[in-house]
Formats: sequence, C-alpha cells, structure tokens
Amino acid sequence: MPKQARSSNQYDLAIAGGGLVGGLVALALAELRPDLDIALIEAEDHFGGNHIWSFFESDVEPEHRWLVDPLIARQWDSYDVHFPKYSRTLNNGYFSIESANLDRELRKRLPAAALKSGQQARAVNKRLVKLADGSEIAARAVLDVRGSGDVSALEVGWQKFCGQMLRLKKPHGLERPVIMDATVEQIDGYRFIYCLPFGDSEIFVEDTYYADTAELDSKTSHARIAAYAEDHGWQIETVLSEEKGQLPVIYGGDFDAFWQANRSVDARAGARAALIQPITSYSLPMAVKTAILIAEMPEISQAKLDKMLRNLAQNHWKNGKFYRMLCAFLFLGADPDKRYKTLEHTYSKDEKLLARFYAGKSTLLDQANLLTGKPPIPVSRAIPLLLKYK
Repeated sequence: MPKQARSSNQYDLAIAGGGLVGGLVALALAELRPDLDIALIEAEDHFGGNHIWSFFESDVEPEHRWLVDPLIARQWDSYDVHFPKYSRTLNNGYFSIESANLDRELRKRLPAAALKSGQQARAVNKRLVKLADGSEIAARAVLDVRGSGDVSALEVGWQKFCGQMLRLKKPHGLERPVIMDATVEQIDGYRFIYCLPFGDSEIFVEDTYYADTAELDSKTSHARIAAYAEDHGWQIETVLSEEKGQLPVIYGGDFDAFWQANRSVDARAGARAALIQPITSYSLPMAVKTAILIAEMPEISQAKLDKMLRNLAQNHWKNGKFYRMLCAFLFLGADPDKRYKTLEHTYSKDEKLLARFYAGKSTLLDQANLLTGKPPIPVSRAIPLLLKYK
C-alpha cells in the first residue's frame, strides 16, 4: 500500500505541475523513495492533461523502462515515413502512452493526500508553492515543471499540431505507425500527417507543422484531417477525442538569460528547463532520465536539487548544439514550402544512425554523415548558418 502523506501541509518535495514530467517524477519517487512525502500539484482535475506521448525504443535506456512500461497503451516494432521521393519502413520500436494511463497509475500508487489535482500553482519559491486559491504548500524542496515558461531569450520555431482519435466504419489497414507523411500539401512551413493505429478501426491522426509562428487553427486542421481520411478511403464514424499543442523548437539563443527569466527555483525540469528533445521538442526521454536521477538522489534538499537540475539542463543545452544547428537549417535556411527536404534528407540515412539521432546520441561520424550528400538547403544559406550555430 502507498505511504500516507503527513496530515500537515508540509512535504519533503512539492512538484508544481502534474503533466508528464511531474507525473514521472512522482511515480519514480513512489517506487524508489516511498519514505518521502510528496505533493503533486496540477491545475486540471486529472493529471497529464489530454495527450498521447510517444517515444522510440532507442529513446529510453532498457534499465529505465520499468518507469514507463505500465503507462504504454500501444506498441509497434517498426514505423513508416513517406516523402515525395520515397517511402520507408524503419525497424525501431515505437511506443505510445495515453495521459489517462498516467492519471490511473498516479492514483493507484500514490496516497490521495499527495495528489492535489484541480489546484493551480500560482507562484513557486524555494520551499513554498502558493496556490491560486490563496493557500500554500510548504516543502523541504520544490520542483517546478509548469510548461515552457518565458522563451523570449531563445530563438525558436514552433512545432504545432492538432490530433483526433477516429473510429472508422471499416478497418484502416495500417500495420504500423506513420511517423511522417510529408506527401501532403506543404502549408505554413513543413507539414506532415502523423498516424497511430490503435485498433483495426481506431486511428489517431495528427496534422503537424514546423512553422515560424505558434498560431494554430483547430477548425482548419480538423478539416485537413477529414480530407486526409477521405483520400485514404477511411470513413469516419465518430471522433473519440481531440488534442492540440504548440511546442517551441529551439535553434539558438541565450541559455543563461532564459534560465534567469524563468527563475522561480533552479530545480526545474521539462520544457521549463529546456530539457527537451532538440529536434522534436518532446519531453519524454529527458523526463524519464530526470525522474530517475531525482529518485536516486541520496538526499533531496532544495540546494542539492537546484544544483543537480541546473547542471543537467546546462549540459543538455551544451550537448544539443549540433541538433539546434540542424533546426536553424530547417527554420532559417529553407523556404517554408521546401522544409520537408531537410527531413527527407535525414530519413535517407542508416537506421541505427536515425535511432541515435532521435535519442540525442549522435556520434561525430553520425554528425558528419548527416551533413553529407546533396544539401537540402542552398549552400549560400547553409554556410552562414553553419558558421553562426556550429
């Protein structure tokens, strides 16, 4: 049985933000540090929001899979990509998590007193979280994971998306996910359709853009999803659920200024610490790593947590320089309707190289390989960007 939290409003750790990152930290602590009293604070009535999070098998270390395996809704041993020049199947496992599973596991494995849903964290300070209703939660340490925060010090493009879980009148016929279908009309930057076959007649279809602005028209995206379904002979019986999001894709900027602009506490994780996958802006791989690191700390104090997470974020920023340069090529080097060529070029490479690429583990040889071949952007644009962002 999970440990019951103290009756007083004093905790060992307060986690401000009950999305993916905060939820994984709470689950890791419940497993490895059940002696700690924690408070997981989330503005919505349920944890995790309304999302599907996905990851490649190579993204998460095998010894860390115990943390995410109970959350997985569907898994596949391969996936497809489609570009104007070619289609390809890649043999890297792919896994999807539904937010309802995160909410379920948190309520199953943590005491009710630790789960503070429907309570918005209005302000976060060292050892104190102030809630929107005026009440306060005190803790020996506070972790801030409340979304991306202020990104004005960073140079960013946007990955924005609208997705719908569709129930079809007849089976869709897909055997595996389609991670990118870039054969669709290129609108508002690099556009592609993303498909996850959750059942014979259930499929999640997402209209995705790598765009210069964060503006997103859900109604238009839903119409484009319906048109894509019609083009594939899929008759929609009903829309089971919907989600949307806008994620900053970072290609440059001042990390120290970003950190200072969001300085509630130095103990930050997820997008609020730029601890995200540099190309996709997905937070799951780094969220798993962060959760394990926190749960394995011999002592969790504010000072130790601040130092560990500040160093983790700074090292991640330093190690992501090559990937940010590729994002600069995408957003600054390519005409918006030709951005797909950058990904078309990347996906022509070796499968193992691509697995390391998405896991953020590209070798120097991988990096050289990714820059070889016919350039997907004009050389006159590539060279200045290479000199600026290398």
